[in-house]
Amino acid sequence: MHTVDTIMPEMIKLRVHIAPLGYEIDRIVIPATRMKADKVYLLRHDNYSEDKSGPYREKIIKKLNKKNIETKVVDVNRYRLFAIIKTVKEIIQDERENDIYLNVASGSKIHAVGCMMACMIFDDRTNIHPYYAQAKEYPQYKGSEQQTFGVEDIHQLPTYQIRTPNPKLLSALALVKKKGKLTKKEFAEDATNLDLISVGARDENYEQARFASLDKNIIQPLENEWGFIEVEKIGRNRWIKLTKEGEYASEFLP
Repeated sequence: MHTVDTIMPEMIKLRVHIAPLGYEIDRIVIPATRMKADKVYLLRHDNYSEDKSGPYREKIIKKLNKKNIETKVVDVNRYRLFAIIKTVKEIIQDERENDIYLNVASGSKIHAVGCMMACMIFDDRTNIHPYYAQAKEYPQYKGSEQQTFGVEDIHQLPTYQIRTPNPKLLSALALVKKKGKLTKKEFAEDATNLDLISVGARDENYEQARFASLDKNIIQPLENEWGFIEVEKIGRNRWIKLTKEGEYASEFLP
């Protein structure tokens, strides 16, 4: 009996919701209440001088607290898609042992896209559940007035997988981002130190083998398959830097 009492609490999964803030109250509070949420993450715009969701945030938190639902406010730029993806991805990673529900109806279209893309990054999505809260009333509103009232229905949404580079390629991408720009020689040295490539050649062939391994296992996939880096020859050196797509990817993938 003592063993059961000790183990059972560790097996209980929490129901965690993620909801972007906007000019909505019911579309956050009602789904969280109906679906018996234990915790709700509220995504607030990180530029406080531009953020107009304050009055709604306070009402949401007050209503959820009355239902004994914990709330946590997380700041992220509401206009930056990749920042939203990264923030939501990190919340999912932190709450990975729990059931996670993402509300794509409470914020902007950018929020909705960011939440859905964050879901798709993960290989195992069995405990990730995006949903759309259909409002009951859509009154005429002006400016920052509350946009909808009530919730007619909650629609579960399917998730599909976004193919992502393997962990070694992601580490290499993060390395290029950190350095900004680096020579192929520097890239080979850093990749070796980070165990991103392995070289089994003798000393006299070591450098040649290391460059060959870097080309085959890191540079070619990132450049040709993913389009995340480009190689530029300047003088006798070959420089590696991120492409625009690589810059975008490096914001939320590594």
